[in-house]
Amino acid sequence: MSHLQITTNFDDSRLEADALKYRASIPSIHRFLEEKVGEPTGWLDAPVEMTTDQIDRILNISNEIKRNADVLVVIGVGGSYLGAKAIQEALSPYFKKHENGIEVLYVGYNLSGTYIKQLVESLENREFYLNVISKSGSTMESSIAFRVLRQYTQERYGLKAAQRIIATTDSEKGVLREIAHAQGYRQFDIPKNIGGRYSTLTSVGLLPVAVSGIDILQLLEGAKRAAIELKEMNAEKNTAYLYAIYRNVLHSRGYQVELLASFEPGLRFIHEWWKQLFGESEGKDKKGLFPATVNYSTDLHSLGQYVQDGNPILFETFLHFKDVAEDFSIPYSLLDDDRLNYLSKKSFNEINQIYKKGTILAHSEGGVPIIQIDLKRLDAFHIGYLMYFFMKACAMSAYLLGVDPFDQPGVEAYKKKMTELLVVETTAN
Repeated sequence: MSHLQITTNFDDSRLEADALKYRASIPSIHRFLEEKVGEPTGWLDAPVEMTTDQIDRILNISNEIKRNADVLVVIGVGGSYLGAKAIQEALSPYFKKHENGIEVLYVGYNLSGTYIKQLVESLENREFYLNVISKSGSTMESSIAFRVLRQYTQERYGLKAAQRIIATTDSEKGVLREIAHAQGYRQFDIPKNIGGRYSTLTSVGLLPVAVSGIDILQLLEGAKRAAIELKEMNAEKNTAYLYAIYRNVLHSRGYQVELLASFEPGLRFIHEWWKQLFGESEGKDKKGLFPATVNYSTDLHSLGQYVQDGNPILFETFLHFKDVAEDFSIPYSLLDDDRLNYLSKKSFNEINQIYKKGTILAHSEGGVPIIQIDLKRLDAFHIGYLMYFFMKACAMSAYLLGVDPFDQPGVEAYKKKMTELLVVETTAN
């Protein structure tokens, strides 16, 4: 039995006919994905093929960082940081660091001078390491953040600075690889056949996650289980392919926006990682669903009205974990002046689930198509499973749409224009 279940509210008489053309393409795309050699599909088998030596090296360096530092600063943008931050936020306590880890901060994903100034100031009187992550080594946001923090690390630690800087970069070439080699930084390789947004379950995500105190062995175990279960070619037995079909069916019916929804605030960065994964993989050739997210119940009080009764251009994908780690009961009050004693036998999580059921019912009655993704428990195993599931589904969904899931020409276009403008402005001044 799969560790992830999918249900929908649109199993109507048209569904099988609409899905037929997509189902017919699944076997050939499946074989194409599995047999691609030299292409960016190394992530498909990465969780299964990761060796004990590779895992031990990640754990050994993470333990060194935890022994000798109060903070790990991760420098990266897009796929170089979103996956790690997503896992960390989903599985760490809300108001303190994980008991088995240290604080992990992220920089290099924006160009705010205020942000980086305050981050550097926050490192005063604290011991820290840097993990700079970039496949190319030339992405502007992370490159200039690394320049600032490398200089600050040298000022703080002098000749020992190199021991506190770890570079995660392309296995063969690139500016960051050249810098790391010249300066004697320890390095983790990003395999040539794994792109940034598909790299979370490699050292890119695993080192920061391990430092934060999360069990990466369980994370990888969940991803391995997904890699095995989702090798099935039959879409009825492969939930990733089923999700890909449902998305494309709804898109073919005229829906333009997919709204990923959940009821746990810690999943906010899972949403952000998902947006990049599907946005960069499918948004090309003037095609693709627009990936957007909501976190309920908060957003029921802002976007709920639009979802329920606005322009019918969107469908919702609900992400649901049946069990979460902690809960809190509603107390009984002798006064009952707030008229809430009728809830005193329930917990917050129980009420949250009732809100979820009520939201799905209301949105269904409002005509919103809904896909629901259910997993048993919010833990490292199931997060690992979920992330692999989304990557496999995304690759299939993009090919069903008729686009390459592994390039990002639009990103390269803005980088080129930005660099040209920076050169012109710098020269003019």
